[in-house]
Amino acid sequence: MSETLTLYKLIILKMLSLVDHPLTNSQISEFILEKEYTNYFTLQQVLCEVEETGLVTRSSNRNSSLYHITEAGRDTLHYFGNKISDAICQDIEDYLKKNDVELREAFLTTADYYPGSSNDYLVRCQVREQNSTLMDLTLSVPSEKQAVSMCNHWQGKSQEIYA
Repeated sequence: MSETLTLYKLIILKMLSLVDHPLTNSQISEFILEKEYTNYFTLQQVLCEVEETGLVTRSSNRNSSLYHITEAGRDTLHYFGNKISDAICQDIEDYLKKNDVELREAFLTTADYYPGSSNDYLVRCQVREQNSTLMDLTLSVPSEKQAVSMCNHWQGKSQEIYA
């Protein structure tokens, strides 16, 4: 079982090493569960372990966890990456290529909200490209319901608003 868990960790590291942006828990899960490499609970255990051992870092954006590979993760992949079969590597590359636009969009257009200082909510919407921020907009809204609605619609409307 330990060797199998190691393979799952290496798959996650390989995925993260091939993109120039973080991946969400959902994006990683979609690939691994779609290919039926393991079940959801084992995958969540593995994600916790790679974070606890410093191979990845996790940040949060609203209700998403974003995973980033660390230098230790890159080193581990360098030394043990040959344990991933060519077929799995090809599956990873195909998935990332097929879903490139959606994966980037999820990272490049983000929206989050948090309570303001006077019974309002602040909604922060961003559009990023590479390492620069193209637009960073923070708005005050009177209710959490409106804040959630703005966040939910941001990804679909951000390009139009930016233009």
